[in-house]
Amino acid sequence: MKTFIASALLLAAPAWTLAQTTQQPADKSSTQTTAKKSASHSGTKTASAKSSKTKAKGEAHSAVAAKASATSSRTLLHSGAMQVAAGISAAEAALTPEERVIADNVYTGRMACELGAFVEVEADAQSPGRFYVQGKGFKYHMSPVVSATSAVRLEDQHAGAVWIQIANKSMLMNQKLGQRMADECMSPQQVTVAEAIKKNPPPSLLDNKPAAK
Repeated sequence: MKTFIASALLLAAPAWTLAQTTQQPADKSSTQTTAKKSASHSGTKTASAKSSKTKAKGEAHSAVAAKASATSSRTLLHSGAMQVAAGISAAEAALTPEERVIADNVYTGRMACELGAFVEVEADAQSPGRFYVQGKGFKYHMSPVVSATSAVRLEDQHAGAVWIQIANKSMLMNQKLGQRMADECMSPQQVTVAEAIKKNPPPSLLDNKPAAK
């Protein structure tokens, strides 16, 4: 009986050893597969993280570029507006010699007019040769205009207003409205001329008619 048991153990030993040998490579292979999967997953995460960082950098660069472009556009628009304004200012400043002479003869200051009204004429310090003509309910920016008469003439062409100054009085008209806005307006110089005319009236045209035959 003992001999039988010993023989069985001898026969079972190789089989058990083979099983252990087979199991170890299988376990090792499984471990290696798990390690590879873990490494692959880790690599995927790393690649994904790198991709996210690259994308974030790209978006940040795009945002900076867009901001720079917007700033550049605003700068160009501002520069263009300044150039247009400078061009308009230069055009306004370009008075002809005749217009400069007219501007030099404009009376300024507050002037009393008929019916208790008044008109104030003020030189435009920002645009030499131009004037602000204002009163109750109106204000015009006027430029000298050469006329066929000896009268000093200022116009605000946009508003249709005209200021006419002669030796003894001035008047303000609005051609668009078709009305005279102020009349008999006098500066101190014009008051002096008006008083002189009263004392020494000019000869009437009727006084120069030929004598009857």
